[in-house]
Amino acid sequence: MSQLAEVIGTIADTITLYGTIWVLLGTGVYLTWRTRAMQLRLFKHMAAVVFRSRQGAHGGISSFQAFCISLAARVGVGNVFGVAAALLAGGPGAIFWMWIVALVGMATAFSEATLAQLFKVRADDGTFRGGPAYYMKRGMNAPVLGAIFAVITVVTCAFVITTVQSNAIASTMAGSADTSPVMTAALLFAFAAPVILGGIRSVARVTELMAPIMALIYVAMAAVIVVMNITEFPRVIGMIFQSAFAPAPLVGGLGGGIIAAIINGIQRGLFSNEAGQGTAPNAAATATVTHPVRQGLIQSLGVFIDTIIVCTATAFIILVAGPEVWGAEGINPATLTTAAVAHALGEWAIVPMAIVIFVLAFSSIIAAYVYSEVNMVFVTPHRAGVWAVRILSVFSVVLGALVSLDVVWNAVDIAMAVMTMTNLVALIALSKWVVGALGDYETQRANGVTEPVFRPQDNTHLPAPLPGNAFDDLPLQH
Repeated sequence: MSQLAEVIGTIADTITLYGTIWVLLGTGVYLTWRTRAMQLRLFKHMAAVVFRSRQGAHGGISSFQAFCISLAARVGVGNVFGVAAALLAGGPGAIFWMWIVALVGMATAFSEATLAQLFKVRADDGTFRGGPAYYMKRGMNAPVLGAIFAVITVVTCAFVITTVQSNAIASTMAGSADTSPVMTAALLFAFAAPVILGGIRSVARVTELMAPIMALIYVAMAAVIVVMNITEFPRVIGMIFQSAFAPAPLVGGLGGGIIAAIINGIQRGLFSNEAGQGTAPNAAATATVTHPVRQGLIQSLGVFIDTIIVCTATAFIILVAGPEVWGAEGINPATLTTAAVAHALGEWAIVPMAIVIFVLAFSSIIAAYVYSEVNMVFVTPHRAGVWAVRILSVFSVVLGALVSLDVVWNAVDIAMAVMTMTNLVALIALSKWVVGALGDYETQRANGVTEPVFRPQDNTHLPAPLPGNAFDDLPLQH
């Protein structure tokens, strides 16, 4: 199994170094330019939009619920295990490259969420479906490319990502509560099956409360540790910047070197914040909003929260713990963050950390299910396909608790790279739609409209007539 993990890891690193890095960063820079650095210009407005996003769903899924579904997938084991893995393999400099991915990725996330809203469709139950497969088909007139992306997403989200999340839970439970993988698998089944089998509305209700609360608890714990060690902050930041461009590892017990830092920072950054990957737009499309740009702004802020705030806090906790923690015998990505928290707060923190990781990873599992179901509906409208995804997701939850961590982590890197490269092609091709929607939104705000309403008919900002009627029932401007 270790040899298989090594082979998969080599393939993943090669794809990242020679493909994903350049396309991901290049697309992010391009979209930042096309949107006139919206992530900087509209940052304050993003927060205001989030606070007003619980209303206006009209019986559907609110903008805030859709944000929470995607936040549930973002703020998860990527912030805990992913950061630890990046540090162990890439050194402190990996965090710098995670920041870069996030900063340009905010424009990428904005673009893909806006496109998901523009080209979404209404389902039979009144909710909306959308995402990359839909905007490839309806925006690019490329149904085959959309179908390919949809199949990749179903496999990646219903199987690979779900397996990673449940594996993370099993590793944490084994290390903190001495729980056997079989018991963890049974517990996960008992929690996951009712929610997943209940469908997307059930997921929205659960994640609306669960994801933000657990994320806040983890951030609060991290904030306490940061305050306790605030004098160390300049040293840690300096370590991150110095290591980001160092030719060799700078600190004992951690990896490093510029190549290792870049590869691990981008891989773990992408897994954590998902910007450009094409998963979060599936959640963004489900929201009932008055303007596509509103959801784009909300999803963009989610990238900032995930990486710049939560991942940085995790990195700080680990780095201030010192070599006695990160260089300890038997330490690995599954145990490093919990060990660092316990080092700062005491052994009592192990159990709360286990609970936080369990809930964060569980919320990511059910969010991944949403992504897979949306794309299965794109592939086939038959209910049998939907139930196949639900059953596969539940099966993967159980399986993930019993397999090798290295294998699943490396497999998810390859799966995400393929998804990302496919999605980024569409983002570049459809960027004119993003620019048009943003122009419409900002023009309305400049004219004194506090809540812009999107009217696709005869909209001079759009490059062409928008297909479908997803925005036909919107209220009048006010």
